[in-house]
Amino acid sequence: MKKVGFIDYYLDEWHANNYPEFLKNRSNGEYQVCFAYGQIDSPIGGMTNKEWSEKYGILLCDTAEEVIEKSDVLIVLSPDNPEMHEELCELPLESGKLVYIDKTFAPDRATAVRIFDYADKHNTKCYSSSALGFSSELDEIDITDIDTIFSEGPGPFKIYVIHQLEMIVRLMNCRATKVMYTGNEAHPALVIEFEDGRLCHLIHREDDAHSFQLTIADKNNDARKITIESDYFGLFIDALIKFFDCGVVPVEHKRTIEVIGIREVAMKAMNTPFSWIEI
Repeated sequence: MKKVGFIDYYLDEWHANNYPEFLKNRSNGEYQVCFAYGQIDSPIGGMTNKEWSEKYGILLCDTAEEVIEKSDVLIVLSPDNPEMHEELCELPLESGKLVYIDKTFAPDRATAVRIFDYADKHNTKCYSSSALGFSSELDEIDITDIDTIFSEGPGPFKIYVIHQLEMIVRLMNCRATKVMYTGNEAHPALVIEFEDGRLCHLIHREDDAHSFQLTIADKNNDARKITIESDYFGLFIDALIKFFDCGVVPVEHKRTIEVIGIREVAMKAMNTPFSWIEI
């Protein structure tokens, strides 16, 4: 059995609550979360780190150093607080152990680059991705024939836009050059232009109906609507286990940096609707 260690901002959050069971089940018990560290207790009225530890039967460590020392592989969580990742990643990325860093990877492109550079400096293999990037529906799309993507997804824009961007960047496979905000408070929306002139239209619903849809228009202007129905979280966990098994990074750093760069500019574009902002 390989021992997995969690390092988090606070432990009572959806990913920390569910990853242990996902990892154990998808690996047939080969990978189990044994150690965890939270920098603070939940600031939003959830369980304390101690209560979380007792509920899930995972040893609460006093320091991140203790988690790193005792674990075979590491997961840095803090999914809703990407501004904490650079600090939380420092010691894990010095360890040389395999590290997965949860979405959203970083608050801006410069931070994303620094984190990956720090990992490279210490020869530590790591990656980050939204689970949606592993949706099996994406494997069936001919990315060489995409002209335009229309993307729709749910949830609070700041936290959930990463999921749509992960799919868009994987499919477009081209550098984005500028972003325009075209939405309102209830339905945030973006237009993203890519280096080769192609466009992506992204619409966000501020609701809890966790459905993602893509409409792909090809170069003949034929459109195909795709609803993401695959077990993308299970596929994401499978990829994570494979990474822990063999150390081969499943998502290039370049893609993650591109995703974060678009997200950073999208946040700025919200303040100046209907104006292009260059990336």
